[in-house]
Amino acid sequence: MDTPKKTLVSLFSKGLSRAFSQIPKEADTVLIDITKSTQEKFGHYQFNSAMRLAKPLGKSPRLIAEEIVHHLEKDHVIESFEIAGPGFINITLTSEYLSSIVDLIAKKGCQPDQKRHQKIVIDFSSPNIAKELHVGHLRSTIIGDCLARLFEFQGYDVVRLNHIGDWGTQFGMLIAYMKEHVPDAFEEPKGYFLSDLMGWYKAAKAKFDEDSKFKTTSQLEVGKLQGGDPSSLKAWKAIVDISKQSYEEIYKLLDIRIEERPESFYNPFLNDVVDTLQKKGIAIESEGALCIFLDGFIGREGEPLPLIIRKSDGAFNYATTDLAAIRHRVDVERADRIIYVTDAGQASHFKMIFQAAEKAGWLDKTKTRVDHVPFGLVLGPDGKKFKTRSGETEKLIDLIH
Repeated sequence: MDTPKKTLVSLFSKGLSRAFSQIPKEADTVLIDITKSTQEKFGHYQFNSAMRLAKPLGKSPRLIAEEIVHHLEKDHVIESFEIAGPGFINITLTSEYLSSIVDLIAKKGCQPDQKRHQKIVIDFSSPNIAKELHVGHLRSTIIGDCLARLFEFQGYDVVRLNHIGDWGTQFGMLIAYMKEHVPDAFEEPKGYFLSDLMGWYKAAKAKFDEDSKFKTTSQLEVGKLQGGDPSSLKAWKAIVDISKQSYEEIYKLLDIRIEERPESFYNPFLNDVVDTLQKKGIAIESEGALCIFLDGFIGREGEPLPLIIRKSDGAFNYATTDLAAIRHRVDVERADRIIYVTDAGQASHFKMIFQAAEKAGWLDKTKTRVDHVPFGLVLGPDGKKFKTRSGETEKLIDLIH
């Protein structure tokens, strides 16, 4: 089954040949430029080639458009024409023709024009461990899934990645609290739920702010976790397993297929990322932190805006992980295209990541295309961005039910 555009190209090619016999037949389809109309009032499609034909035919574009229309067969496809401006032809399709296409697709399905042979990595959804998915997570999840389905339909090799936030300093605090108050959760995590985890997190945060001894213990737990201590890793895995129950339920309800590639996956690569950037002279020390300064990024006070890849306390952050991720997706995944689906507030962050990866030689945009697909924020009742750490957000599971 031909698409409406292909059908129109064929009809206009025949009409052009009949109107102007001096045009070689093999050039007919090359000369036919048909695009979708930008506004409903102009019909469904628009023929744009009359101006291009004016010089070789020695006639005004409008006269050329009139001749083509005069020799055009409407068949059952075209309802009406309208010549607009210097020679555009607005085309309206018949309801009968449109209905026949929809009916055929409903009965037999449809296939893309040709299969593509490229690999596309799509980074979407990306919840954080120990936090409830709120309504704001729905957009990244659905937009990312829609893009994945479209590319899969076209024959691309699509890798659906869930960049889960499962690493960082907050886990030291949570592990320290759970070891003291609910040590059995590490042995039987299936007996607990995300609501329990969030309650422990709130209690741990309050204790962290008030108790200096507990704060020190939490910081030591971070070091043990990052150093690969077996008991700390076991505790961390229990926290991850408790959280998984919640978001896996949501993915099942929404029919989302996605492969976990959490932040912790990239942890073994972070030291090498930082060392390489230092050796290349791309990352430099500034006020105790290791930073990359990029062209075109200026702060509010006119100072260069840094991309921090190692904090002054020696800890890595999102930027370090994202650089490791893009390096892995290019070198190991061999992606031809990488798409990040996040809120618009992260637009500058990804521009900096892409530029830093190019500067390091890890990304060549002539070989690998990178895109950030942004969307607006779902705001709370106060008109502000949800504060996920407060636990007062609208739960996504409640919205779905």
